[in-house]
Amino acid sequence: MLRSRIRQIALLVLAGNVVIGGPTARADSETSGWETWRIDDHLFDRVSLTVNHRVRYEYLNHQFRAGTTGDTDVIALRTLVNLRVRLWEGVHIGGEFEDSRAEDSGDVLLNTTIVNSAEPLRAYLEVERKDFFGGTLFAQGGRITMDLGSRRLVARNRFRNTINGFTGIDVSWTGEGGSVLRGFWTLPQQRRPTSASRLRHNAVEFDEEDFDLQFWGIYASTEFAAVGRGEIFLLGLHERNEPNQLTRQRELYTPGLRLFRSPAAGQFDYMIEVALQAGKSRASTTAPRLDHFAHFEHAEVGYSFDAIWKPRVVAQFDYASGDDNPTDNENNRFDTLFGARRFDFGPTGIYGPFARANLVSPGIRLVLKPARTVASFLAFRGYWLAARRDAWTTAGVRDPSGRSGSYLGSQFEIRVQWDVLPGNLKFETGYAHVFDGRFMRAAPNSNDTGDLDYVYTQLVVGF
Repeated sequence: MLRSRIRQIALLVLAGNVVIGGPTARADSETSGWETWRIDDHLFDRVSLTVNHRVRYEYLNHQFRAGTTGDTDVIALRTLVNLRVRLWEGVHIGGEFEDSRAEDSGDVLLNTTIVNSAEPLRAYLEVERKDFFGGTLFAQGGRITMDLGSRRLVARNRFRNTINGFTGIDVSWTGEGGSVLRGFWTLPQQRRPTSASRLRHNAVEFDEEDFDLQFWGIYASTEFAAVGRGEIFLLGLHERNEPNQLTRQRELYTPGLRLFRSPAAGQFDYMIEVALQAGKSRASTTAPRLDHFAHFEHAEVGYSFDAIWKPRVVAQFDYASGDDNPTDNENNRFDTLFGARRFDFGPTGIYGPFARANLVSPGIRLVLKPARTVASFLAFRGYWLAARRDAWTTAGVRDPSGRSGSYLGSQFEIRVQWDVLPGNLKFETGYAHVFDGRFMRAAPNSNDTGDLDYVYTQLVVGF
């Protein structure tokens, strides 16, 4: 099975090099001997078109999710086509096509984080007006994607094979000093299909949005000379049961703040982020609706050395609350909403054992840049349950008695990125190893697989 996967990847790599290395590519650049080739260079000034294709092979030696066994692998493919047209100065229309597919060995628990075939991800009208009350006003309406702040609660996914989409309006104002005011109201797109058989066949079914799921937010950020940059935000999520589908009926309000200083050579940097969460929710779609109160904290301190390979060392800590008492009338498990987690807790895809819910995790990271076109990091983190009677959420493993302890395990991770042809071809590979902890071995419905090994290799072609 592994040999056939490698053969398929080799063919895809060859195809990617043929596309990039065609006769229209131009050699230049004092750094790499390569000048990026773009479709935009050959179009009218009013039109922008970009194409991005990624192919990734993933292998996991043990399936840790409850009810699964054995090793598994997958080839995940994602194609993005982005078209943008300027109607007149400051006004654009645009659209983005997403095709996310999987070629698996038949033993992968596919879901909509991996497969979303032939989807019109974005279709929007965009307006930009300068000199608006001393700043720049920017607004998008229609089908859109969004990043907000640290991306821990709202993100356009990068590593994940599918991307969060929203239908609504997003308006921001940026002052001359860099201060930002922003507000949005959206209907999150619910990815389709959801059945295992249709996902396995990469069936095409357009995503849906309706007023039974609404998501909004207000956000502000500014520079503080003494401490760096500060952000505050308030997010709201309103969810109701649909005619043919039960939901967790979340009515959540999430206020938060973030203070940080960006990394710079020869200096310390830091980040502190705090979010509270209150409202109503269900622990599952069939559970009773409870009062919801939860919280999340992230802290890190780093130092960037002014030396060869530009090393940066970062100490990190994350806490996301869990439900301490499953029998009371409160749900205390933090909900990460539409956030991304790869940059904190490791690769997702068929892996992704750790998420921003019921988790305590200290760690350390070493970031290196051996060359202009090469970047890498090594990371080590420990993982505990914040509430030992609550679930290891990504695995669906739980010990209601709490007797299995709280230590999930420790993860070592390494990643290397290489811009083979800068702007046109990027190679990336990564490896993660989880040393299993007591909870992974002792919880009643745990697979007790022992240590986990995960490896991925990917190529990204863009033009």
